[in-house]
Amino acid sequence: MSLRRTLLGAAALIAFATPAVAQDVAITNATVVIGDGSAPIQNGTVVLRGGKVVAAGAGVAVPAGVRTIDAGGKWVTPGLVVAVTDIGLFDVEAVNESNDSDSKSPFNAALDLSPAINPLAQHIAVSRAGGVTRAAVAPIGTGAIFGGQGAIIDLASDGQPITQARAFQYVELGEAGARAAGGSRAAAHAVLRNAFMEARELARRGGGQGADPRLQDAAPERPGDALLTRFDAAALVPVVTGRQPLYVRAERAADIRMALALKADFPALKLVIVGASEGWMVARELAAAGVPVLAKPLNDLPASFEQLAATQSNVGRMAAAGVRVGLGAFGDQPRYAPQYAGNLVSLTRVPGASGLTWGQAFAAISSVPAAILGMDSRFGSLKPGLAGDVVIWDGDPLETTSGAVQVFIDGVEQSLENHQTKLRDRYKVPTEGALPKAYDW
Repeated sequence: MSLRRTLLGAAALIAFATPAVAQDVAITNATVVIGDGSAPIQNGTVVLRGGKVVAAGAGVAVPAGVRTIDAGGKWVTPGLVVAVTDIGLFDVEAVNESNDSDSKSPFNAALDLSPAINPLAQHIAVSRAGGVTRAAVAPIGTGAIFGGQGAIIDLASDGQPITQARAFQYVELGEAGARAAGGSRAAAHAVLRNAFMEARELARRGGGQGADPRLQDAAPERPGDALLTRFDAAALVPVVTGRQPLYVRAERAADIRMALALKADFPALKLVIVGASEGWMVARELAAAGVPVLAKPLNDLPASFEQLAATQSNVGRMAAAGVRVGLGAFGDQPRYAPQYAGNLVSLTRVPGASGLTWGQAFAAISSVPAAILGMDSRFGSLKPGLAGDVVIWDGDPLETTSGAVQVFIDGVEQSLENHQTKLRDRYKVPTEGALPKAYDW
């Protein structure tokens, strides 16, 4: 018996380590959502070949010999793209031993989150079953102003989650940044500008030319009054030179303005604002600066002093002002993205409120975050040539009663089984046995 278990375990490891082959699939008789902001297409077809979208829409011919799935009127959409989240960085958030989302090391900007991401984390499996296929992982609970370099991942079950390591640098401003810097926004402002000035000086001396600080062993000598470690300074060089985006967590309008003002002294910065509870108050300034926002969509109460002007109309007002707005900052629950988007659609029916159309709302959790991540040429919609990230839903995906029934990532159908589904199945029809219910052998 022990030998058999050993062989089965080895076979499982081999299967996990061997990526599944992308399938050629045609999904017919579907309500197709391209994900670019356009309205759903009735009686549409989606064709995947070689892990890519070949065609999607009405009147699409089904190639001969391709596996066909009759959707029976179900909804077919691109996979959800969620930014910013901390899935994969912990198993149980309250257990320090399993939590890699908050570092107390001597380094901060140099931290590369990608090695810490666990593809077997249940939050990833649960999110995949909720239709999420890509995510931008960031250290949301950081204890320093600079949280490190976030990663873009896919949620496939092949054990190879990293789409792009060191994809962006994450910074906390506002109340959290003030606490980390010493207790005030003035300190956070000084720490941030000093860090960028050190990085700019290092770049001028010819150091820190890559986003990976492990490659900076030959960095030139630095001034004696430098406050950053050599690795942290090197990691910020791609930020100040515009080769790596800077994600700034800021809720208060004044903090957002402070972030926008950085571009006067560091014009190459590629800013993205995260959170933006009071973003509607500076929407014209954001639009004029061309700075996109990953907004927490339904903050509507003064839960803190930096959210006194929070309103559910925040996203709608920013979008109306011309700001490119995606939904994000969901913490460990990216599967709730469709519910947030659905609420924004509902706001269009509330007198005096501002929301999004159905097409805009779905784009805010698919193609718009992909564009903000710089990945709109790779995934985020069902345009031909993009990754075959496709979800089949049993109803309107923005309705809370709908759920994902099939998920494809890079053209590979994924298992939707996770800890929650196992618990559901175990206790759906309780049966008494010789052992306590916690045991199945």
